[in-house]
Amino acid sequence: MPLDAAGQAPPGRPQRLAAEFIGTALLVAGVVGSGIMGERLSDGNDAVALLGNTLATGALLAVLILIFGPVSGAQFNPVVSFALALRGEMSWRDVAYYLPMQIGGALCGTLLAHLMFDMPLVEASQHVRTGLGVWIGEITATLALLGTILACLRSHRNALPYAVGLVIMAGYWFTSSTSFANPAVTIARSLSDSFAGIRPADVPGFIAAQFVGAILAVWFFGWLWRSGAANESPSTQSLKQTSDQRGGR
Repeated sequence: MPLDAAGQAPPGRPQRLAAEFIGTALLVAGVVGSGIMGERLSDGNDAVALLGNTLATGALLAVLILIFGPVSGAQFNPVVSFALALRGEMSWRDVAYYLPMQIGGALCGTLLAHLMFDMPLVEASQHVRTGLGVWIGEITATLALLGTILACLRSHRNALPYAVGLVIMAGYWFTSSTSFANPAVTIARSLSDSFAGIRPADVPGFIAAQFVGAILAVWFFGWLWRSGAANESPSTQSLKQTSDQRGGR
């Protein structure tokens, strides 16, 4: 059995799937629960409610990645799994295993939040989130999230939990969609008629925008980091070689 860098056997599939399920459930419980709490305490001030929702989500997400990252990668998000598979960094078979865990965990997270706040287990949300501007906002949010993840996996792995938490916190405020950027979370939030909810009829548009953002992120950052040596002219390559030689003196 192969060992990891610490000399330990890597987690098996049951452990990885459990981590994805529990991690996604806690994430959604945090999103929905902090939305309910913020709405109840803000006395009708949506800005205050959104601020509370933002801080709780970003902080919890960073902690969950620290906890579950070494086990499953702490993806908690179908578009993250999809993007990694597109890049050849995850097998499509593993995506097929992760997807139901992420969606099932997200649904359980909504149920948990409702139980904690003495609400009906399932309530179809009436919160309208639709239109071109909102969809562009969700494309932007997903592109920002995937860009952050891919960049950190490339060169700043230790910063990934905090970077992901921060980009989601920023997205709550600078995007018109308030940065769902996650199909599993989007589905789960449609079952909560609370501050964090989304009308079920608006879910397909959000999910489509999220996958568009993921595809754009994979394409753009793949192009951005592609080696340009093959496209350089001989004179440019010669100048680089001369510079390297001088630097070595």
